[in-house]
Amino acid sequence: MLKVEGLHTEYPNERGEIVKAAQDVSFEVPEGKLFTLLGPSGCGKTTTLRSIAGLERPRSGEISVGGRVVYSGSRGIFVAPNRRGFGMVFQSYAIWPHMNVFQNAAFPLEVGARRFSRSEIRDKVMRVLTAVQLDAYADREATKLSGGQQQRLALARALAMEPELLLLDEPLSNLDAKLREAMRFELKRLQRELRITTVYVTHDQSEALALSHAIAVMSEGRIRQIGPPREIYDRPRTRFVADFVGTTNFLDATVLGRGAQAGSFRVRTEVGDLEVLSGDELRDGDRVVLSVRPEDVDLSEGRPEGANVWEARVDQKVFLGEYNDFQVKLGERVLLSRCHPSLRTPVGNAIFVKLHPEKCVAFKAA
Repeated sequence: MLKVEGLHTEYPNERGEIVKAAQDVSFEVPEGKLFTLLGPSGCGKTTTLRSIAGLERPRSGEISVGGRVVYSGSRGIFVAPNRRGFGMVFQSYAIWPHMNVFQNAAFPLEVGARRFSRSEIRDKVMRVLTAVQLDAYADREATKLSGGQQQRLALARALAMEPELLLLDEPLSNLDAKLREAMRFELKRLQRELRITTVYVTHDQSEALALSHAIAVMSEGRIRQIGPPREIYDRPRTRFVADFVGTTNFLDATVLGRGAQAGSFRVRTEVGDLEVLSGDELRDGDRVVLSVRPEDVDLSEGRPEGANVWEARVDQKVFLGEYNDFQVKLGERVLLSRCHPSLRTPVGNAIFVKLHPEKCVAFKAA
């Protein structure tokens, strides 16, 4: 298990100003799980990963893997990167152009502190090349591989060391969209089959949702929320998390009182009174923000049963193949709805909007 506690990492920028890249970062990754650090550029995710790898020296905190402390600010422990035994794949794959596929994958075993026989190296390399489906290309020049194959080779090279921990820094960002999508499935398959504890860094929310057992959303050097992908998406705790992970509608509201169920509240918004859910302990009069995902804004041409129903007007609509995006107007407010393409209500026509209480998430306004 990887354990990061109270990590603070700082460095001077080109103007000599101190940048607080990671501030009080703490999380745990259970053995065999894939944990993603997700956030925009400059949020501290790569600095955190480099601190785990030993490529950055934090100011304080502690990092341990399987009970072995590799960094402790209070105890003065700092294990050099080459002695940590972690596998790492960067954004650029750093494939050796003068070596073939087999030689690239074998390189860490040949130069590492531990000595292996030729037969041991061959067995280990062919096992990881088979896992990434490159065993048929073992003798091919590495530069003759496609982008996706080079990415898999970089993975194979990291896996050949049988690392206790695998660190991946934006490994798919150089691939085109279709290949990136295919490689998500490949990475997920490999991680599940090999059960390697993995920390993955990305700014791509789709990647994080598709691959992870758990996600830490970061901004300004701090972790804003940690949880399973579905919880991060369905139950964001801050406006930043709701806005960064997926598309959403925001509504400002005021709490009127408690709702009928545990964790539910009645709130007043510019479009009307709603019943919503919240993980916060809210009081009457509190200012809150509601997040409602477009796929949870139900549209119908007949009035549906239940609460949170209003008549609106279709303002815009866009056909996107497997779904339609509708912009519907409630008074002066426009909401985005994502629905099945079978709904074809013309622009300008009346339409009914329903917001399910369990899908309306409220959190305290900043």
